[in-house]
Amino acid sequence: MPIVNNNQVEIPEALLKTTRRNFLKTGGFSLGAIALNSLLGNEMLGGSSPSSAHHFPARAKRVIYLTQSGGPSQLELFDHKPGLKKWEGTKIPDSVRQGQRLTLMTAGSKTLVMAARAKFHARGQCGAMLGEWLPHIGSVADDLCFLKSMYTEQINHAPAMTFMLTGHQLPGRPSMGAWASYGLGSENKDLPDYIVLVSKMERPSDQPLYEYYWGSGFLPSKYQGVKLRSGKDPVLYLNDPTGLPRSLRKGMVDTLGRLNRERFVQSGDPEIETRIRQYEMAYRMQSSVPELTDLSGESESTFDLYGPESRRPGSYAANCILARRLAERGVRFIQLFHPDWDHHKKLTAWCPARCRDTDQPTAGLIRDLKQRGLLDDTLIIWGGEFGRTTMAQGDLNSPESGRDHHPRCFTMFMAGGGIKGGMSYGSTDEFSYNTADNPIHVHDLQATVLNQLGIDHRKLTYRHQGLDFKLTGVESHHPIKEIIA
Repeated sequence: MPIVNNNQVEIPEALLKTTRRNFLKTGGFSLGAIALNSLLGNEMLGGSSPSSAHHFPARAKRVIYLTQSGGPSQLELFDHKPGLKKWEGTKIPDSVRQGQRLTLMTAGSKTLVMAARAKFHARGQCGAMLGEWLPHIGSVADDLCFLKSMYTEQINHAPAMTFMLTGHQLPGRPSMGAWASYGLGSENKDLPDYIVLVSKMERPSDQPLYEYYWGSGFLPSKYQGVKLRSGKDPVLYLNDPTGLPRSLRKGMVDTLGRLNRERFVQSGDPEIETRIRQYEMAYRMQSSVPELTDLSGESESTFDLYGPESRRPGSYAANCILARRLAERGVRFIQLFHPDWDHHKKLTAWCPARCRDTDQPTAGLIRDLKQRGLLDDTLIIWGGEFGRTTMAQGDLNSPESGRDHHPRCFTMFMAGGGIKGGMSYGSTDEFSYNTADNPIHVHDLQATVLNQLGIDHRKLTYRHQGLDFKLTGVESHHPIKEIIA
């Protein structure tokens, strides 16, 4: 609906949803240009919106992304390579390495093969071979789809995680959760569309987690992830000051909203609309967040299901319970971050420790969702930004040895949300160094996630600086149809 300003000139509503920069860029100085822009719609204005909520029927209503930051070792956990025993202590063949890039930490080393430090066992009716450090995840193997041929071009943590979560190695692009929020919104108007939970580690973590991992990039800031903190105040400054009645706070929010709307009519800055919505959301969250984070009503059997750490606020286990509660409340995209999977040394001590943190809670979450009838329409993703190399870092005969970063092949798994359970897709060579068949690029994974939400990744675009951006970049990528039930 056009809006009339003080000079009685009708300004199309589409024009008000652009920024001053985009207004100048589209030549909006004349009434003729304004009329043309009105006919063409937002696509000309840099503030495009999705053509529809869904491009086709969705198999998943929501996503829970269990992000394991640092690069879990596929060789100890998922990619069974018993043949490496005969190669242990030898230099990896040049025909396998193919001159591929190594990090500076191992580029000058002997690159000696180190076989898996964990034993493997067949799990479930599907017979999936899993490392002994993940006994609980092994118990739900028939619900899981293992993606064993993942690969990325990024070899260092920040670029690789940025690429995994935003589709580009440099900061500044919207995260996957922001794209989902932009495309679909949420079924719960009292909580944000996209919520982030970060594990509170018992020892200090040197694995940085940057806030742009869950940022909105060039999308309006209302689509960015909202991080819930562990402790007394999950969201800072959410509580009213002592002595301030709720009725007075509601009046303040309403008055501020009216002032912001007047300012929006004058400037047309879309971030003002975001500000209005965020103030209103914050007011509603004053009731919804305390109710969400209060686990006192959870049963003893629930805490037993998720493991002993589930009673510790901020633990990965407690966050898995919160993830289930968020799923029950219709939040669209829920992302858990668990750091410290970067095992350049002490692999046999630190990798099992991270498995103990995450193994039972992950399996508990899958079982809990399944018994509540939520797994079918909840897409679970588990994985890091890359894998670990076949060669030892340090003395392979020492407990101090570890593995370096490896982008050429690694394993992730998915469950629920219309994904086939009890299967593995893709494979690696005998060294777990290169993909052997059905390679899965990071963009293919992203396209699959959007596909399960009912979104065609090619059509979910946003115009920015004259270009139509999308999560999956400009190359040809596609959902992994073979794993879709």
